[in-house]
Amino acid sequence: MNRSFCFRFMAAMLMVVALVPLRSAAQQPQKLTATNKAALKLKEDSLKTISRQISLAEEAAVRFRNDSLFVRGFVRALQVPNSFYYPFDSINISKLYSPDSAFRIFTWQVKKDEYVVMQRGAIQMRTADGRLKLYPLHDKSMFTKNPMDSARTNENWIGAIYYKIVQKEYKGKQFYTLIGFDEFSVASNKKWMEVLHFENDQPIFGGNLITFDEDSARRAPMQRYSIEYKKEAKAFFNYDPQLDLIIVDHLISESDEPARKSTYVPDGDYEAFKWKNGRWVHVTKFFNQKLKDGQFPTDATILDDAGNANEEKLDEQSRKNYEKERKKTGGTAPPSPIKRKP
Repeated sequence: MNRSFCFRFMAAMLMVVALVPLRSAAQQPQKLTATNKAALKLKEDSLKTISRQISLAEEAAVRFRNDSLFVRGFVRALQVPNSFYYPFDSINISKLYSPDSAFRIFTWQVKKDEYVVMQRGAIQMRTADGRLKLYPLHDKSMFTKNPMDSARTNENWIGAIYYKIVQKEYKGKQFYTLIGFDEFSVASNKKWMEVLHFENDQPIFGGNLITFDEDSARRAPMQRYSIEYKKEAKAFFNYDPQLDLIIVDHLISESDEPARKSTYVPDGDYEAFKWKNGRWVHVTKFFNQKLKDGQFPTDATILDDAGNANEEKLDEQSRKNYEKERKKTGGTAPPSPIKRKP
């Protein structure tokens, strides 16, 4: 892997991590003693350097060695009493608290080469006595032909780097919808959505909680939902709290090759999912914005002069698209669902 690719990958990782600020548990009255907080600070300083080498190191062997060192060191850090309340701000992984602070989830990835990317993760539960209760997440996506086939446990997780948790309640039961990013292949990325809940104190991912009952063409409920799109494109997939909807870019093949997901780009239309009777129900077209041919995405928007993804131009164009639609709809169109700047 060359140096320029490493730095482009690191930039993408930092963008994803920037989307995932820690939630309220880190801001609650601290249960950490001064001694434990100092111990965690020392461990964090060590883990900070190791975590960056997981993505920055040029050789795969070095990346995997640092990943192994990071996992062992991170687990030791989490064993410090009440570590749940320590934010680990400087560690280069995704960190998300659930809205009710019942747990937090860590996710990151380690890359063998441009063709093999593996996600790592763990769920840390909040405990009354401050002891560590941790569920490691084992990415089995490369060993399954159909990731949509069933609900899964932490032992056969479909990996993603999560950037949003949406909490919903139905009949007294809590459901946590996870939205995440997956550097899926050499030519395409994916974004995933699935619902996490706990049964018998164990995490369950999925469960036929994504439905298409209101579509004109009915489809069977899904365990999880994903979109796959061109590597250089940007696809919106996030929750809008004002509208209480998950907004998703509608994608089309820019080269009229629907079988090739690596050619898919946003076309200016948007789909959505609304929470109804304990399920996420698909909305075929939430609002639409017709763009002139070639308006977005274009080579000038997607790539800079060196041929690299230009995040600022992408974000600027996306914001313009949203604002234009909001004016057309009298303010009923959603604001940009992804805030890319911390």
